[in-house]
Amino acid sequence: MKSSSLPLGRFSTNGLTGSLLRRGVLRQLAQLKHGQLMVVEDGEQMLFGTPGSALLGEVHVLDPALWGMVASNGSIGAGEAFIHGYWSSPDLTAVVRVFVSNLEVLDAMEGGLARLGRPFVQGLHWLNRNTRKGSQKNIAAHYDLGNELFEQFLDPTMMYSAAQFLSPSDTLEQAQLNKLERICQKLALKPSDHLLEIGTGWGSMALYAAQHYGCRVTTTTLSKEQFAFTAKRIEQLGLQDRVTLLLKDYRDLSGEYDKLVSIEMIEAVGHRFLPTYFKQCAQLLKSNGLMLLQAITIREQRYEQAKRSVDFIQRYIFPGGALPSVHKMLDVVSRETDMNLLHMEDFGLHYARTLRLWHENFRLAHGRLNELGYDDYFLRLWEFYLCYCEGGFLERTIGTAQLLLAKPAAMTAPLLGRFDA
Repeated sequence: MKSSSLPLGRFSTNGLTGSLLRRGVLRQLAQLKHGQLMVVEDGEQMLFGTPGSALLGEVHVLDPALWGMVASNGSIGAGEAFIHGYWSSPDLTAVVRVFVSNLEVLDAMEGGLARLGRPFVQGLHWLNRNTRKGSQKNIAAHYDLGNELFEQFLDPTMMYSAAQFLSPSDTLEQAQLNKLERICQKLALKPSDHLLEIGTGWGSMALYAAQHYGCRVTTTTLSKEQFAFTAKRIEQLGLQDRVTLLLKDYRDLSGEYDKLVSIEMIEAVGHRFLPTYFKQCAQLLKSNGLMLLQAITIREQRYEQAKRSVDFIQRYIFPGGALPSVHKMLDVVSRETDMNLLHMEDFGLHYARTLRLWHENFRLAHGRLNELGYDDYFLRLWEFYLCYCEGGFLERTIGTAQLLLAKPAAMTAPLLGRFDA
């Protein structure tokens, strides 16, 4: 069975200690100002926040161990408690949104007793830094969980990144195709181009560019599972002459390319290696080259704090992961490369919709996932992950940006009409 491998994390809930821990957490919840949170325990309802708010999160306490885990490990403890089944919610995303809209309360919950465990968590995160060896290990920890896992909730394109919904009636598959087409148009791809992709995923970007724009594509990944999956797709479509697939770190790439695309790979680069990443991208481009980067971003106001902390996603989903801010990326680009920004757009709310659809597919696939060997702990871990991210995008604590960067001799790419994000 594939398990979440979480620590048990129980904390004394009996007697005076348990009572004090519970009281301390409830006292913090009483500081909620935006939205409303209902906590149900042993038939008792406790309400916190603004009465009558349109945003209502509901927490059902199933085991008093929840209080000790939150008191001792903040938001990470809350996530661990959910995965162990110590609490549930009819709308987990709404609970996340309540806390994200009350960041001062969330920050307070990460302090106090929870601060004592931070050096240990930060030490584990440091061990996951994205050196060449570390990057390979970190990528394997998430993307090599099994292609069948991702096939259960992704659409037929197998795109594992934000889609772009141009119409309320767009399916997830159509929205992902919208995204691929828009990227190709921004890059002004043509048959004579040689496109480099950093971060293959399951091959959809490379295959789309080769099939629809006739260009040559070189694409690289560190995931052995994704490499095998994409190699099979290339062969099935007879595109071996146009698509070259590599199993190589971006730092080890060489050559010159007309265009470069990287879709939500930068989150695996790490804060420390951002200069290395952008310098390498610039060096791989011809003097008239263009680069399209799609990135999950964090608010600039939270960036420095995020650099010093470790959240649930970094601890259990993406080891070594780090979200950049738009300002940080542009600052590094301006200082470390000769590229300039031509165009940028944010469509974070489209990621929220993408995640909601992934979550719906994931829930429908529970039975099949159990058959494949993923246990209930693992399934609750991934449900928490999907809702955690959806809530962040809905409250705009995190966003999704596409940046079009140009080398000095690049002809200005045709800017598209406004995308309503």
